[in-house]
Amino acid sequence: MARRGHDLVLVARDEKRLSDLAAKLSAQYGVTVDVLKADLTLRDDVRAVEKRLREDATIELLVNNAGIGPKGPLLADDLDYLETMIELNVVAVNRLAIAAAQTFSARGKGAIINIASVVALVPERFNGTYNASKAFVLNLTQSIHTEVSGKGVKVQAVLPGLTRTEIFDRAGGSIDRLDPSMVMDVTDLVDAALAGFDQGELVTIPSLPDAADWATFSNARLALSPNLSHDRPAARYGIERAEAV
Repeated sequence: MARRGHDLVLVARDEKRLSDLAAKLSAQYGVTVDVLKADLTLRDDVRAVEKRLREDATIELLVNNAGIGPKGPLLADDLDYLETMIELNVVAVNRLAIAAAQTFSARGKGAIINIASVVALVPERFNGTYNASKAFVLNLTQSIHTEVSGKGVKVQAVLPGLTRTEIFDRAGGSIDRLDPSMVMDVTDLVDAALAGFDQGELVTIPSLPDAADWATFSNARLALSPNLSHDRPAARYGIERAEAV
């Protein structure tokens, strides 16, 4: 984003690391980079970020990319850790995305990029809480898009596959244990995500070779819509309609 000429507000827990990055980006690209220290698992910190988002009229783009991954299979994971994951991957993302949607739509311009994951589409393949958190992000993004359509606000959900970042180390694992043919470099991922953003994609899946596959999946889902809510059970269940009282 700095390379594209955007001034930035960087948000994370490690203030020293953020400040070092801010100085580097500012020197390299000539942009203004502010640092806002916040732990997005803490609701007061999330509200501090929300306040800056709502009150700073220069902010026109929110990138919701904070998140943590699981430590192992669901049945072997720690419930307190999984609740922390929900605070970060769901609660914080939800509050900031909606705050941005409300603020940007009132201004008539802005954009929101939410980082989900391909596991939102294949919940059988990974830790259930993590999968569910990313499915939440995908559904939230699609719903926000419906509400802000025509109000000058652009929305995108990015669904990465395995990506070379610190998320594995922080969860006690190692990216080096995975098949390297399935692990994308983070720079390639970001470049692909921004290319999808430039092309106006609502959902960007950087690894997916044929966009028609996503269109087929999405259309099949929408085709269910007319039959998802009726006044009686489907005939295949063999249930007679209850008499009105």
